[in-house]
Amino acid sequence: MITLFKQATVIDPAQQKNRVVEDILIRDGRIVAALADDETIDQVIDCTGMIVMAGAIDMHSHIGGGKVNIARMLLPEYQAMRRLQEPEAHLCGPNCSHPATPNTTDTGMRYIEMGYTAAFEPAVLAVNARQAHLEMGDTPMIDKGGYAMMGNDDYLLRLISQQADQKTINDYVAWTLHATQTIGIKVVNPGGISAFKFNQRRQDLDQQHSHYHITPRKILQVLSRAVHEIGIPKPLHVHCNNLGVAGNFQTTLDTMGASDGLPMHLTHIQFHSYGLEGDKKFSSAAAQIAEAINRYPHITADVGQILFGQTVTASGDSMMQHLNAKVANPKKSVIMDIECDAGCGVVPFKYRDQNYVNALQWAIGLEIFLSVNDPWRVFLTTDHPNGAPFTSYPHLIRLLMDKTFRNEAFDRLNLDAQAMSNLKALDREYSLYEIAIMTRAAPAKLIGLQDRGHLKPGAAADITVYREQADKEAMFAKPEMVFKDGALVVKAGRVIKVVWGATHTVKPAFDLGIERDLKHYFDRYHTMQMHNFKISDDQIAEDGRNHVLNHSKEA
Repeated sequence: MITLFKQATVIDPAQQKNRVVEDILIRDGRIVAALADDETIDQVIDCTGMIVMAGAIDMHSHIGGGKVNIARMLLPEYQAMRRLQEPEAHLCGPNCSHPATPNTTDTGMRYIEMGYTAAFEPAVLAVNARQAHLEMGDTPMIDKGGYAMMGNDDYLLRLISQQADQKTINDYVAWTLHATQTIGIKVVNPGGISAFKFNQRRQDLDQQHSHYHITPRKILQVLSRAVHEIGIPKPLHVHCNNLGVAGNFQTTLDTMGASDGLPMHLTHIQFHSYGLEGDKKFSSAAAQIAEAINRYPHITADVGQILFGQTVTASGDSMMQHLNAKVANPKKSVIMDIECDAGCGVVPFKYRDQNYVNALQWAIGLEIFLSVNDPWRVFLTTDHPNGAPFTSYPHLIRLLMDKTFRNEAFDRLNLDAQAMSNLKALDREYSLYEIAIMTRAAPAKLIGLQDRGHLKPGAAADITVYREQADKEAMFAKPEMVFKDGALVVKAGRVIKVVWGATHTVKPAFDLGIERDLKHYFDRYHTMQMHNFKISDDQIAEDGRNHVLNHSKEA
């Protein structure tokens, strides 16, 4: 099947193309430079006057894993579900859906309707990776992938405390990527989740773990070095210590230096950009954080923007979620663990524009977006569902692109919060080209998706076609057409064909000898056998769905 996109107005930052009018050719789901002499075009898509971009990529969105199902089940009063007769009316399982945490089907449908063709689960607990893949595998329309959580697992902490050599740690990290079928490594509150189990309630970057006698800084050093040395594209994905704590910006600044200049990505950085100024001892440190990102080329960050309304916060950071449970709305929470290798905290929350802290959080995120100079190093996220549902991305894009709209929203905030923010002094408005960078080209480059996020020959034909509108929220909420691997799947904002995406992984080389010690460890300390811990390709690619794409260099 050969398709011609005729007279497309292309915005493709990976090729430095900004509103270049040209034709695009697709053959069998891939973009091609030209046809062979004996080939003919089967279909012509008239894109005259239309903005054409690659499919968008959400590089940080909680769409699979145990905590997501807990979040789905925690708020039956908000569920959009079929009416049940008593006594089952209060029950809700993982197939239920509400705006903050849609079920797997709704997740895939809502993403593709907005022009997103891939989303990455940023917190795959290794011991629970099989369940995470089952959920992602049940999500239609989009490509998926995950980042394996390390940095609080007992085996790694033992290696570091015993001063194991870096090669041994590298082999363990590479083995974990293979076993979990993930594409990157994530560390959440390095050492802090484990320290919580030893009755520590806070842990700063240079504070020793009471049991392993190592610091979060040391964990970040060895993991960032491991990720770099085993050669995976995605930098270490870091959820800093002291999430949400007033004054935590200093921890964030210190963390930027913890990798000794190696690439490192700081996630949902809005939640780590708080100062102590003012009568309420809670202030914006967005200027200091943005200035540091601008200064350190090895640092990238996604924002984790909060937007107002009901959501559910779901995080592996059980230490901080235990602290946050006292402000839950409604008043309920779940704090749990699996095999003592990480944590899980699920706390419902409602962000309010008349609440001082919430209003300032909203402003802080936008201040960071507007103050980081390079759109290749800052990424559009809400830390779905923690800051807001991913379905709010079109609204967030309009806030970034329309200063008048942004200022009108700011003027409705809590007055004390307005007085503590300099947001209205920031005149920057994002362009469509910059939006394309931060939602397409930059995520693909960061994660290592060489054939996604652009429209070069050889790329997968994941393409979004927009009818340009002055109201950018309306424009990005309902693209005119979305193509997944060359197939037209969305027309006029509605799904017209169901397809299944790929699972993206990376599988660096490692010394198989590490499995001797790991098997002994599993036999002694885990309830799961090591061979059941490991996930094979065919266990993901079931019934033709979700084929595995390996992005390792040797692949």
